[in-house]
Amino acid sequence: MEKHPFADIVTEGTSKIIFLIMDGLGGVQDKEKGGTELQVAHTPHLDQLARESVCGLLDPVSPGISPGSGPAHFALFGYDPIQFSIGRGVLEAAGIDFPLTADDVVARINFCTVDSNGVITDRRAGRIETRDTIRICEKLEHNIKKHKRLRELLIKPVKEHRAVVVFRGKELYGDIDDTDPQKTGLKPLPPKALNSESSETAHIVADFIQQVAHILSDEPKANMLLLRGFAKHRTFPSMLERYKLKSVALASYPMYKGIARLLGMNVVDNLATIADEIAALKKHFSSHDFFFIHIKPTDSRGEDGDFDAKVKAIEEVDRFIPQIRELNPDVLVVTGDHSTPALLKSHSWHPVPVVLNAPFCRIDHVDTFDEISCIQGGLGRMRSVHLIWVALANANRLAKFGA
Repeated sequence: MEKHPFADIVTEGTSKIIFLIMDGLGGVQDKEKGGTELQVAHTPHLDQLARESVCGLLDPVSPGISPGSGPAHFALFGYDPIQFSIGRGVLEAAGIDFPLTADDVVARINFCTVDSNGVITDRRAGRIETRDTIRICEKLEHNIKKHKRLRELLIKPVKEHRAVVVFRGKELYGDIDDTDPQKTGLKPLPPKALNSESSETAHIVADFIQQVAHILSDEPKANMLLLRGFAKHRTFPSMLERYKLKSVALASYPMYKGIARLLGMNVVDNLATIADEIAALKKHFSSHDFFFIHIKPTDSRGEDGDFDAKVKAIEEVDRFIPQIRELNPDVLVVTGDHSTPALLKSHSWHPVPVVLNAPFCRIDHVDTFDEISCIQGGLGRMRSVHLIWVALANANRLAKFGA
């Protein structure tokens, strides 16, 4: 893979950078509520941060494109998601630290609920608890008859309604469309090969799905599954190689740990709450340069269509801002990976507000941290892939480019 054109101007240093990522942060105005979730939320600390910083808007991939969580996070860390494409299955497997081989095709499982006609009524099976997913995965592994082309078929729980399936065998290919139609009221899609090379693997997947439907038919909620992000394993240049940053990830959800592991970050396990993540930040602050803090509830509540709950999730994060600032990082960035408006109940194409605080940032006139105010910010509107370079510059970790 080609070296990044700015790789040679990255310098080593002792400065520290924090990226606080509220998943699905962006929203759209709800006229009945009086604005976006960020506008309605009481966020005195984020607003104070905005007044002392430079703000703007981020397009995760490109204007008008609604991104998945994987591409959106890769972009925030400076890995262009168009160049560094990877399926959700590999991210989930990395998230649970599951060892993959070159013979594996991996897909993310969402257990779902279907009616008697096979029509999806709940894409997340009521967000069943992890212990139920563990039981269901064991049930499937025990009862499914492995296709003759496979050396192994592995089904592993991740968190809540999520799991991963690993098809292991020679000459398997992962160019297969998702079976998730992304909407209720429709039947799961057939696994469609995107090229002739993947046709036989798609047939193996179809056989797997057919067996699953029979085995799970007696389950009250998780009586079917949806498959997303078929992929084979690949490697990436690490954050240390690319930016000379010793990085650590503080996240509760496995997929985001997976992204971090793929990029060579250290990962702290057993973090269940925001309070846990901030405590871990303090513990590891002296031993690392770059800190990725991931907040999931903002996205989950947006996908649920629960405007008020998303507001509360934002307000909870706001209460921890003073503790983060007390550490006096050289650069503090607060943003989201993408927008998940409660009105839409899904990821959207809307740009995401961002605030960057550093001693030499050019403070603008933004008084409140929200999508509308940040339009006027000094960072302007840019692709997320550029954010890490702005952070590195403000951390005094970039030399001059050219003579």
